[in-house]
Amino acid sequence: MRRGALRAPLFIAVVLVAIALSRCGTGGGDSAEPSGPVSVKVTHVVDGDTIDVEMPDGTEEAVRYIGIDTPETVKPDTPVQCGGPRAHAVNERLVGGRTVTLRFDAERRDVYGRLLAYVYLPRAGRAGPPLFVNAELVRRGLARTLTIPPNDSFAALFARLAARGRRAGPGLWGHCSL
Repeated sequence: MRRGALRAPLFIAVVLVAIALSRCGTGGGDSAEPSGPVSVKVTHVVDGDTIDVEMPDGTEEAVRYIGIDTPETVKPDTPVQCGGPRAHAVNERLVGGRTVTLRFDAERRDVYGRLLAYVYLPRAGRAGPPLFVNAELVRRGLARTLTIPPNDSFAALFARLAARGRRAGPGLWGHCSL
């Protein structure tokens, strides 16, 4: 056998192995997980910190707001909690039926399979940054902070807003024992 006869097949085998290894963990490039900010339509407001949305591909997803927790209104075997209906109503007024932008942190889903996101609402007809809905609910005293690492990019901001809310006494801080 000639000395160089095995070079071409060996080279092809090495290239194929390199391609296969480079695709490990990527789902073959067809990952269903959103990778960056995504604009979605809110189809249903579940409660103060959870919404259902229509993704750009037409699929429905439940989205849980990162970094905050509102009192329960729909949790099975749990009574409606003080402030829950108000948090739900404010969330409904802010995002119900609207297009919002979802931004993600380190982990994309919780143990229930819901997308975890920071939710932003464009300010219609007004200049300036979009409304950061997660922060707005804390600022209004309608949500507590709920920091679950590694999704903690805004934990310090939420803590500052909650502390101000407690001092001012609006929302939950003035009416419910937390």
